[in-house]
Amino acid sequence: MVIDLETIDPSSLPVELAISSLTMAELAAGPHATDDLNERARRQDRLQRTEAVFDPLPFDAEAARAYGRVFAAIAATGRKARGARAVDLLIAATACATQLPLYTRNGDDFRGLEGLVEVVAL
Repeated sequence: MVIDLETIDPSSLPVELAISSLTMAELAAGPHATDDLNERARRQDRLQRTEAVFDPLPFDAEAARAYGRVFAAIAATGRKARGARAVDLLIAATACATQLPLYTRNGDDFRGLEGLVEVVAL
């Protein structure tokens, strides 16, 4: 969501935005995940702008407990709750723990969390 923020219609977003510390971690890894110097600079710029604007929500003890519920809900759908999308589910646990909606560009990644997390796919 954060990487597309500048292209999203502001009227489809809430007045106040929050970001997970896990999302910030993914953004911090971004510049190191490419060998393209121009892309690395774009990613570094995005990270710095995001750091300047947001005070990230922590992944705390409440989020850790919520992750158990998120994990169980995903496993109940027959999908793997570990692997490539594990960080996404930790972000969902943060949303669950804080009782905030989770805005995403990939709603299918959170299929099965109905009743735990309000997922808003844009």
